[in-house]
Amino acid sequence: MTLPPRLLILLSLPALVTMAVFFVLPLAVLVGETGEGGGAAYLRLVDDPVFWQGLKGTLVLGTVAPALSVVVGFCVALHLARLPEGRRQGLLFLLSLPLTFSGLIVAYGFILVFGRAGFFTLLLAELGADPAVVGAMIFTPAGLGFAYCYYLIPRVVLVMLPVLINFDTRQMDAAESLGAGRFAAFRDVLLPQVTPALIAAFCLTAAVAIGAYGTALALVGTQVQILPLLLFSKISETGADLPAAAAASVVLMAVCCAVMGLAEALGGLRRRG
Repeated sequence: MTLPPRLLILLSLPALVTMAVFFVLPLAVLVGETGEGGGAAYLRLVDDPVFWQGLKGTLVLGTVAPALSVVVGFCVALHLARLPEGRRQGLLFLLSLPLTFSGLIVAYGFILVFGRAGFFTLLLAELGADPAVVGAMIFTPAGLGFAYCYYLIPRVVLVMLPVLINFDTRQMDAAESLGAGRFAAFRDVLLPQVTPALIAAFCLTAAVAIGAYGTALALVGTQVQILPLLLFSKISETGADLPAAAAASVVLMAVCCAVMGLAEALGGLRRRG
C-alpha cells in the first residue's frame, strides 16, 4: 500500500528536524566562522607548517592502521564464517565489545597493559627487555596506530562477516576440482567478489581513524601531529584562534568525506565491472 505524500512528509519530519538541528545548523555556523575576514583563517592555516605536518600525520595514520585492520579483520571474519552459528555469535559478541568503550577507556587500558609499568612491559622486563624502551612505544605514532586497530578490527569484521557468510563456497570447490590450488581459488574466485566490501571496510575505518580524538589525546597528548590534536591545540591554548580551528575542522571533515566518497566511487566501478 502506497502512503499519501502528506503522511510521508509528516513521518519524515522528526528525522528532518533532527538533521537540521544537529547537523546542518552546526555545520553552517562552522563554515560561517571560517568565512570571517574573507577566508583569512584558511590562509593562516595554509601558511602554518604545523598544519601540513598534521595533515601528513593524519593521512599516514589513516592509511596504515586501517590497512592493517582490514587484513586482520578479514582473516578473523573468514574464520568466523566457517564456524557453527552458536560459536560464531558468542565470539562476535566478544569482538564487538571494543566498540562499546570510549576512546579514553581504550587509551588508559593500553597504558595499563603496554605502558612503562604495564603488565606486558613488566613481563618483557623479566625476559631482559628494557621497560623504559618497551613502555615508551605505546606513546609513539606506531603505538597510536596499534591502539586504533583495537576498535577498527571489529568494524572490519562486522562489515565482512555477512559477505563471507553469504558467499557460495561451492565456487571454490568447483575451481579446485578443475585443477586450481587452494590459494589460486582464493585469489581468483573469493577475493574478486569480496573486494568491494574490503574497500568499503577500509574507507569506513580510515574515516574513523582520521577523525578519532579521545584515544590520541589520552595516549600522546599533542606530541603527535595529526589534525584532531591540532584542532584541540587551537581551541585550548592561550590566544586560541577559533576561525583557524573552524577551518581545520572543515578540512578534517572534507578529508573524511573524500574517503567515504572514494569508497562509493570504487564500489560503483566494481559493480559496473
